[in-house]
Amino acid sequence: MKSIYPAFSELCETTLHRQPDAMSDVLSDLWLPLAMQVASRRQELGRPFIQGILGGQGTGKTTMCAVLTLILKELGYHSLSLSLDDLYKTYSDRLKLTQQDPRLIWRGPPGTHDIDLGLTVLDQIRQLQSPVAVPRFDKSAYGGVGDRITPEVVEGIDIVLFEGWFVGVQPIESTAFDTAPPPIITDEDKAFARDMNRQLSDYLPLWQRLDSLIVLYPNDYRCSLEWRLQAEQQMIAAGKSGMSEKEIEQFVYYFWRSLHPELFIKPLVTMPTLVDLVIEINSDHSFGAVYQPK
Repeated sequence: MKSIYPAFSELCETTLHRQPDAMSDVLSDLWLPLAMQVASRRQELGRPFIQGILGGQGTGKTTMCAVLTLILKELGYHSLSLSLDDLYKTYSDRLKLTQQDPRLIWRGPPGTHDIDLGLTVLDQIRQLQSPVAVPRFDKSAYGGVGDRITPEVVEGIDIVLFEGWFVGVQPIESTAFDTAPPPIITDEDKAFARDMNRQLSDYLPLWQRLDSLIVLYPNDYRCSLEWRLQAEQQMIAAGKSGMSEKEIEQFVYYFWRSLHPELFIKPLVTMPTLVDLVIEINSDHSFGAVYQPK
């Protein structure tokens, strides 16, 4: 705790924009033991450890990766943060995809990623190949549509923190969509949800590379809409361009229509065969219960 605190304080002030003292309990009670557990698993494994982190918008995936990376560095481990976003298909490939299926109006849902690229990168790291070219994605390219940029060349990776809004999520029975929660309402909504569920099967080889899965689980999935609205308001207040409330609602509903949290994430938190740790997130972004599924 003492050795990590100066670097942690700097991270709080420069990146998290939080007072270090306000975060010290979370550091000692959650992040530090979690990082030590990940380091221990890496030692036992004898090869790079792939930690999956599943969480929707605003659950703190990026923050968790930044803090774990910092602690693991202090413990002598070289971590790599990899986002599901980094595996998006290129801008030109996604243009073709939208022409084939006009329902894919935004990047994000199953089918918009290059799964083979992800498998190649994770397998190279697992097999101790070095250096590895890690894909990176710039969301601001093409006026916010986004595109892949020059890969990051990395060496000597011990631990991969692989995060994303549906990392580790499994396909479900298609009958679940007969009585799906809003905003899956119309027959068109249900058809889209079923198609996305089928696409999810293609991601299973990627999830099989995970050595562990953590779920950041909001007490109420609808918080992600509120959090997105707050984030957008902060951006606008800082003089940046942002979406209107209606646009944000359409954006979030689009993700819920493709993989609804109640249908896909809620069942996971009771599956010890798939999930190693659940961290509940309160509406104010603080952490609630932390437990292993039973």
